[in-house]
Amino acid sequence: MAALKCLVVDSMHESLFSLLAEIGWDIDYQPAITRDEIKQKHVGYDGLIVRSKTTIDRDLLGENPSVRFIGRAGAGIDNLDVDYLHEKGIHILHASEGNRDAVGEYTVGALLALLRNIPRADQQVRQQVWEREGNRGEEIMGKTIGIIGYGNMGQAFARRLAGFGCNVLAYDKYKTGFSDAVCREVTEQEIVEQADILSLHIPLTPETKGMVSRAYLDRFKKSIILVNAARGEIVSLTDLATCVETGKVRGAVLDVLENEKLPTLTPAQRRAFDTLTGKTNVIFTPHIAGWTYESHVKINVALVQKIDALKLAH
Repeated sequence: MAALKCLVVDSMHESLFSLLAEIGWDIDYQPAITRDEIKQKHVGYDGLIVRSKTTIDRDLLGENPSVRFIGRAGAGIDNLDVDYLHEKGIHILHASEGNRDAVGEYTVGALLALLRNIPRADQQVRQQVWEREGNRGEEIMGKTIGIIGYGNMGQAFARRLAGFGCNVLAYDKYKTGFSDAVCREVTEQEIVEQADILSLHIPLTPETKGMVSRAYLDRFKKSIILVNAARGEIVSLTDLATCVETGKVRGAVLDVLENEKLPTLTPAQRRAFDTLTGKTNVIFTPHIAGWTYESHVKINVALVQKIDALKLAH
């Protein structure tokens, strides 16, 4: 009996190969394959594993795909045409459990770095400037942190805040009854009225794209700190820059951007980006919140467990 065949079209940690082999899969590892090459090659494979470089849709797989699952090695599925895949009966598997710990740790670490002026102070000392009073920071203790989205990432962040003595509120449009020892379930309006810090942990969907606009931020009663380690397109870069300039947003951590291909920023996005990069109360990182050595392996483990659970017949 022939083994099930899986085409892997993105760079993956080598642990994937032995994990899949243990559950009876043959792997064709093609990390450099192009979209046009995938169109020609995917026929006859039972599974397809991707990260984010390729959009999986009707144009790619056609009307009679052989693949029975798409494995997304990561949390988001915004590069998958969900309606098409459901129409064709193709299982969608993703591995948000694999990098939730990394995201939780990053979010706490970046927030603390912002509150304590660590990036700015580091640069000053390197320039032989010893400025203590100008870098007097804030404690996270006692602050109200609002979490939008209480899935794997939001929960991981909340758990890591448990020892800091802050007030953690969470809102999730699609979940209820999740108050626990580390957070209190609230309405979105309660977060708007109470939050000192807003952290986004929601997927990119047509509903959330551009959700965090100037009008959205202006609703908040306080001048807030915004943390986005979810998807860049959720936050309007130009509106955020305006709100930072006015003081409505008094600080930001941005691991993701509305347009992460920086040379292709529109003129308006470029002006906003230049404004934000000129601020010491804004921290940027290049989409690394879930990007650790450990998560590289954990993602594979979570994904293979889900593939195995399908129990696909040969």
